[in-house]
Formats: sequence, C-alpha cells, structure tokens
Amino acid sequence: MVISYPHHGETRYVDLSRPIDISLPLKAGAEAVNAFYIPPVRIEPFRVGGFVGDVLQGGACNVNNVSFNPHGNGTHTETVGHISQEKESIYDCLKHYWFSARLVSVQPSKVIDDWVILPDQLMSALADHPEALIIRTRPNDSHKRTRQYSGTNPIFLHHDAAELIRTAGVRHLLIDLPSVDREEDGGALRAHRAFWNYPEQPRRDATITELIYVPDEVHDGEYLLNLQVISILNDASPSKPVLYKPFHRPGNPTL
Repeated sequence: MVISYPHHGETRYVDLSRPIDISLPLKAGAEAVNAFYIPPVRIEPFRVGGFVGDVLQGGACNVNNVSFNPHGNGTHTETVGHISQEKESIYDCLKHYWFSARLVSVQPSKVIDDWVILPDQLMSALADHPEALIIRTRPNDSHKRTRQYSGTNPIFLHHDAAELIRTAGVRHLLIDLPSVDREEDGGALRAHRAFWNYPEQPRRDATITELIYVPDEVHDGEYLLNLQVISILNDASPSKPVLYKPFHRPGNPTL
C-alpha cells in the first residue's frame, strides 16, 4: 500500500509494505540489551490454584507474567515526566504518531575520558528542520542488540547538542544509546533538561527514544517515522519506532 504526504511544499510517497523496524525487543534473560544495572526482563507462566499458564507444562493456554523496566530493557520512549515532579505519562503526552524524520550517522568525539556527540556533528542533519532526528553512532556493530551497558560509560549527547536539536524544532529525538546523558553525572541530566527545556518551559509533547538499533544497510537521509508505544500511564513505554523510506513518484508509475 502506497500513501502520500506533504513535506516542505512537496509530495512524498511511502510504501507501507516496506517497514524498517529500528527497535530492540523486550527479551527475557541475560543475553538481551541492558543498562543502568536494571534486572533482565522476566517472562514467567502465571500460576493460580491448579492452573499454569504454559501449554508445555500442561496448561490450556500460555499466560505469562512479564516484569521489566522500560528505561533499561530494550527500546523505550520517554516524556518530560522522566525528570519532572509532575511525572507526565507517555499516554497523555504523545498524541501523534507519524513524523518527518532525518537519520544521521555520527562518529563521537573524545573529550577527556568520554566519547561525546557534539553540536557541530549534527548541524547538516538539522538544516531542513525535521520533526524527528534519529542518531546512529559509529562504530555500529550488531553487538548493540545485546550489549550490557552498565558501568561502561557509554557515548552520550553533549547538552549543547541537545539544545541545538531543540532550537531546530525537533520534537522527537531517537538514539542508539541507553541515555542521551552520561551514565554517571550526579543527577544533572543536562541533555534531557536541554531537550525538554525543563524546568523553564517544558515541552510536554516532545519525546526521547533510547536503545534503538539502525542496521548499516539503512542509509542516512529522510524518512517517515511511525512511533508506536503502549497505552501506559508511566513516564516511559517500551516502543517500536518504524521507518519508511520516502520517494518521489511523478505521474503514476508502477512500483
């Protein structure tokens, strides 16, 4: 199915039968991606009386209890409620789900003992003021799917870069790291605060999505983003960002 949408005064087309899923799923066990010393996901059969929610154990159907923390287990999308006293929920803040997006690959810079994404590395990607910015860091090996980030001081976003992203009009920031901020920063969370403009004028309709994974075969450039979350009254939700590559279609050619 092909649909069209307006973009900067032009018409773009996407084929909805060609989704590019850039999420990392919630997966039980120690082999799944993990951060901030959060326990691994647990998926276990529900038990009550003589009932067990596992067909392999004699149950009539599979009924699992699932235990996870969205901030450290898989791809997740968060709101300003992550850092605010009001604790705004993703359910109340995210009301639109399709956005123009720009994917950019970045080689972080070494700053003393840290690897950091700096403002000048994002300038060109922000030139056309996308609604969503997707940052893929280099190197980009497949180990990002299972990496144990706790205690490793991963790459992070400089707070000046986060402010640049905000002032460029980006409402939705997606990154392949466990956090836009340094793993240990004394609770400053300067990039989170800069992006959400908190506490001055909080952007309640803006989101940050972390722990995505964008394979190398997905090229930098323009995309249409569908940002999917669950209906949960919490500051963050497991999420499934899906990209669609737009194209020009003069006349009515066959795809």
